Amino acid sequence: MTQLGLTQPQQGGLNGRFHRIALNVFMVVVLAHWAEHLAQAYQIWVLHWPLPKARGVLGLAYPWLIKSEWLHYGYALVMLIALFALRGAFTGRARTWWTVALAIQFWHHIEHLLLFLQAQTGQFLFGKSVPTSVLQLVFPRVELHLFYNTIVFLPMVIAVILHLRPNRAEAQAAPCNCARPLVAAGAA
Repeated sequence: MTQLGLTQPQQGGLNGRFHRIALNVFMVVVLAHWAEHLAQAYQIWVLHWPLPKARGVLGLAYPWLIKSEWLHYGYALVMLIALFALRGAFTGRARTWWTVALAIQFWHHIEHLLLFLQAQTGQFLFGKSVPTSVLQLVFPRVELHLFYNTIVFLPMVIAVILHLRPNRAEAQAAPCNCARPLVAAGAA
């Protein structure tokens, strides 16, 4: 590592020594969420299940949970917090892409907050009879959430790839050891 000039000591904490573990756990949660959305899409468009029956995998076992805005808002909030909390170890190009995902997730979180507040108060926006988000006025909810998840996930993936395969300056600036085994092996 010294031949590449990687002399910055590894910092402790979430964006230091524990960053790779935290990032891996977060990505498993994100992929599990994706699997739920893809299962629901399969149920709707391949199996032709009616929307109320197409609940993904978790929703088949716990239908009350999927109908609750608590779960959806909770996940949007966890995503927002994790994107913010893990951002500190990203450098250079990876940080730019991670920040794009964070900004999009911030808006996605606002949409879920609107849905959550409507569900809790019984006061629905836009003259609707059910909780409705802003962009749901234009797009159906299932398709909208597939879109949101895609436009948050893609910059996250780009960020992680760039984070794990940094250029020399990015590797030197990184407070974590996520890329160091790859850098030490000559991958960067």
